[in-house]
Amino acid sequence: MRKLNFAIIGCGLIGKRHCKHALKNGNLIAICDIDLEKLKTVANEYKIKNQYQKIEDLIHNHKEELDIISICTPNGLHFNHSLISLQNKINVLCEKPMALSIDDCNKMIITAKKNNVELFVVKQNRFNPPVEVLKKLIQEDKLGKIFSYQLSCFWNRTAEYYNQSDWRGTKKLDGGTLFTQYSHFIDLVYWFFGDINDSSSYLTNYNHNDTIDFEDTGVVIIKHLSGVTGSLNYTTNSFGENMEGSLTVFSENATIKIGGKYLNEIVYFKSDKIQLPKINHIDKPNQYGTYQGSMSNHDKVYSNIVDVITNGVTARANMLDGMKCVEIISKIYASKK
Repeated sequence: MRKLNFAIIGCGLIGKRHCKHALKNGNLIAICDIDLEKLKTVANEYKIKNQYQKIEDLIHNHKEELDIISICTPNGLHFNHSLISLQNKINVLCEKPMALSIDDCNKMIITAKKNNVELFVVKQNRFNPPVEVLKKLIQEDKLGKIFSYQLSCFWNRTAEYYNQSDWRGTKKLDGGTLFTQYSHFIDLVYWFFGDINDSSSYLTNYNHNDTIDFEDTGVVIIKHLSGVTGSLNYTTNSFGENMEGSLTVFSENATIKIGGKYLNEIVYFKSDKIQLPKINHIDKPNQYGTYQGSMSNHDKVYSNIVDVITNGVTARANMLDGMKCVEIISKIYASKK
């Protein structure tokens, strides 16, 4: 079987992770970053010969041999970098969020369909073993009627974190706490409970007024078309370190809480009708030096998209999923009281 050819746009922390998994799953043909120092550092680390500071130059020189371009640039650049790749008939793997507006997501989807190429979005928390267990329980209707849920996201992001990159904390390129820190959590709410029809949010910046353009804390009530009601409580003010990333589901046949810091373990389960399978908790969170992110499942993301392109299997997260996540976040922000 022919190995797929990848290119990586963006040589920051997440771009390095993509380089690693692109090399494990195929050939890394070229990398690109506007920052020459970052570009050279990553090129030397992974021994990448073809280096560019403009995506247009990379595509011009390698269009015919590329299978997938991975977009790992700041949030606000995902749209432009994905669009030019799709217009050149190259499959795209876009980091979260897919874009910062529903209109941009729609344009990306239309362009992908027009050019008959795939647009994947990174949603690695869907591969967490406890998350997969809950998804299966819902799919098989073992929980019975789902009443409500509580989503808790209590992480730590300091001024030092935001000052490491000039795009972080800006409305234009970062977008907001839900886009950057908690997009994966919002994705799971959609994956489990479906689309929403109403939300009411209370958003405040308590501790980052000189650092970011948006909220660091939010309390949100969410109503789904399915009848499920959810509450979201999030902050980046957890003292000293990330504290918790959890989802508690209350249903007819069980109560289940997926917790830990990154939805990485089942911390509570009660039911007289369901027996949980044994879960091997081996996954670790993404390590970024001074902070941690969601679970490190990019290996599974790459394995899945390679399988989609070579064998025609179903993508774990597709472009419509990516758009829905952006749509829900946009609705939450628009419902601010």
